[in-house]
Amino acid sequence: MNKPLIRSPFYLACLLLLSSFAGWAQMPHILSLKEQTAVIDRLLADKVQTVLPDLMRETGIDMWLVMAREYNEDPVIRTLLPAIWHAARRRTILVMYDPGAGQALETLAVARYDVGTVFKKAWDKDQQPDQWQRLVEVINERNPKKIGLNLSAHYGQADGLTHTEHQAFMAVLPAQFQDRVVSAESLAVRWLETRTPKEMAIYPQVVRMAHTILAEGLSSQAIQPGVTTTEDLAWWYRERIKGLKLDTWFHPSVSTQRADAESFDHLRTFDKRPDKNIIQPGDLIHVDMGLTYLRMNTDTQQHAYVLKPGETAVPAYLQQALQNANRLQDIFTQNFKVGRTGNEVLAMSRQQAIKEGLKPAIYTHPIGYYGHAAGTTLGMWDSQSGVPHTGDHPLHANTAYAIELNAATYIKEWDKEIRIMLEEDAFFDGQQVRYMHGRQTEIHMIPRPNHSALKP
Repeated sequence: MNKPLIRSPFYLACLLLLSSFAGWAQMPHILSLKEQTAVIDRLLADKVQTVLPDLMRETGIDMWLVMAREYNEDPVIRTLLPAIWHAARRRTILVMYDPGAGQALETLAVARYDVGTVFKKAWDKDQQPDQWQRLVEVINERNPKKIGLNLSAHYGQADGLTHTEHQAFMAVLPAQFQDRVVSAESLAVRWLETRTPKEMAIYPQVVRMAHTILAEGLSSQAIQPGVTTTEDLAWWYRERIKGLKLDTWFHPSVSTQRADAESFDHLRTFDKRPDKNIIQPGDLIHVDMGLTYLRMNTDTQQHAYVLKPGETAVPAYLQQALQNANRLQDIFTQNFKVGRTGNEVLAMSRQQAIKEGLKPAIYTHPIGYYGHAAGTTLGMWDSQSGVPHTGDHPLHANTAYAIELNAATYIKEWDKEIRIMLEEDAFFDGQQVRYMHGRQTEIHMIPRPNHSALKP
């Protein structure tokens, strides 16, 4: 007769730990293309209805015109088109008008077609052959106080109205409206940076996809020490993402730091990377990767260490370097407060970090419809004293950021300074910053047990 199998408390604890790690490694379900279009259109309709009216009143613009010609897209119009539209058609003019007094927002398309379900066709060419004159009729009928156009000296994504379109519009606009035309920079930026509850129910799953793919690549599944180059790994990520029917918004970056005489170089890390750098035991690998799904973008940087013969764990000095970077993350995100500018948060965080003995560099950016999105800029790697204009934009609630930074640590065993470069996607609800799907608090091991280095 078989004896009952007795599980020790240690065994059960390990089993529980492994099961919790396994949860992090599960790839969320990826919708079919048809299903994705339905979700994108639903999110857009909800945001136009529940968010846009408040943003227009906040910025004092009661008529917003977004216009573009086919395949010369305004960055904003790309966020307003239905999912099955890959570009504007002919000349597409979207009109958003706030009648005020608690009335519903009007969303019209001065175009040959309905633009999805949100923007209803407001031009019959048979009755009015001139599209510009039809737009003038729409404006006359509503008599707006301020007409916002996407013109901006500081935000590329809010500067999408081309010179030709601007000239053509101003040439037909009646004289009484000429001085009512204003830059819609503030409205465009607020539209682009604001995240909705319905979006935030989905966004953490998109980040989880990125984390899962990133961890797969930082493993023996993709890396054979002594054979795999950093460029091989970068292309592995491209192929893996494309194979899942997802998209990347930039080519992945892979670099290494190791016990040699070479010092850290930002340009080498992000631009001038050697394509024949073979990954070796003892290397600290850095990956920067971002994907796009449901018009949401991710931007993630994490590290892995390749074990040398005889090693069974990441060296303590590298783990301490990661902890220094984690501490910098904490200092930085705890300084987020509605109304503070990016430059103020940057200065406060650097001062506190330096006082604690850290060596910080902070270069965090908004994320959402675009990877490098519009909104509050909190430093750039080559502008640690502040960023004019975009760094002066105040923090708002319900915005998302790629918390991107690095902390330098001197490694005695390598006789050099290294940088732990981290980037994790996070949401600021107006009270606190929370990582959408955890952050890296342990360096991945290659080879390693079958679990992720992420913790909630």
